[in-house]
Amino acid sequence: MNMLTPSEAARRFRAEAADRILLTDGAFGTMIQGYRLTEEDYRGGLDLGFDQKGNNDILAITRPHVIAEITEAYLDAGSDMVSTNTFNANRISQADYGAEHLVRDMNLAAAQIARDAAKAAEAKDGRPRFVAGALGPTNKTLSLSPDVNDPGYRAIEFDELKQVYREQIDALLDGGVDFILIETIFDTLNAKAGIMAGIEAAEARGAEVPLMISFTVTDMSGRNLSGHSIESFWASVRHARPLTIGLNCSFGAPQLRPHVSALAGIADTLVMVYPNAGLPNDLGQYDEEPETTGGFIRDWAENGLMNVVGGCCGTTPAHIAAMRHAVQGAAPRAIASPPVRTVLAGLETMVIAA
Repeated sequence: MNMLTPSEAARRFRAEAADRILLTDGAFGTMIQGYRLTEEDYRGGLDLGFDQKGNNDILAITRPHVIAEITEAYLDAGSDMVSTNTFNANRISQADYGAEHLVRDMNLAAAQIARDAAKAAEAKDGRPRFVAGALGPTNKTLSLSPDVNDPGYRAIEFDELKQVYREQIDALLDGGVDFILIETIFDTLNAKAGIMAGIEAAEARGAEVPLMISFTVTDMSGRNLSGHSIESFWASVRHARPLTIGLNCSFGAPQLRPHVSALAGIADTLVMVYPNAGLPNDLGQYDEEPETTGGFIRDWAENGLMNVVGGCCGTTPAHIAAMRHAVQGAAPRAIASPPVRTVLAGLETMVIAA
């Protein structure tokens, strides 16, 4: 089986999504916790001078079988697409562990694990499988000052963050991912840096780099941390012509539903949504059962709200299997065809009528 180029994979993904609602995977962190790994497990044979327990991204190097088993479990549950375990595999986040020099190795290893698992699953039944290279938001923000006494201060500059993302994107593409997933976007400007890194990577390769973009709601009004509504966020990133636009993490499915509905009505591309398994309890654990999550997703499917669905924090292969049953036979969302207008975006959109 020859590996498709990213542009060929994007065409194949769109063709599959025209026929049915596709499934992505669920949480890696939730599943990793179940292995109860020790410091020695995380560290492996590496000598980094910092504790590594909790550095889930390094497991692609030190405990690759763990990441492979989780990926395979999601594919067995019905995922059409799996993501790489690289949410924090960037130079900024890895500085907390003294592992900045391993960023490229982490991304290459994680991409290869996901690629191998997807290839094996597709060989079993012939159903196309896809791999998204995951980029988290880092622990820095371009829009907000970390110093309440100095609102103008920024801990990082746009070009620096763009280069951090570029390093990760190049490694993921070299490792064989189909798409780049910029996810859990709490700061729209951070996302713009990731988008520009993707565009520049595509220009350097002379080939398309399909982007998936996923917004995170941080309050019940439907805004992210930088204050943008879902409508203004879409207006801000639509120029990138992403393969998918959507929401992840945030809250549980019931709290996300109105925002998913709003996005479904305006986005002229595929909508991908992967909510948490409800809201966490007092101990930070997620109690929502797979059948409950599946029921919420069935409502979304029956109302034509999404094209791709999966899970974020607290979700497991059992949740993905429940979603698979929930969307079986349901028609995918029809791509919106909004009127051609000039739409400007601050925290809200401003529409200039023709």
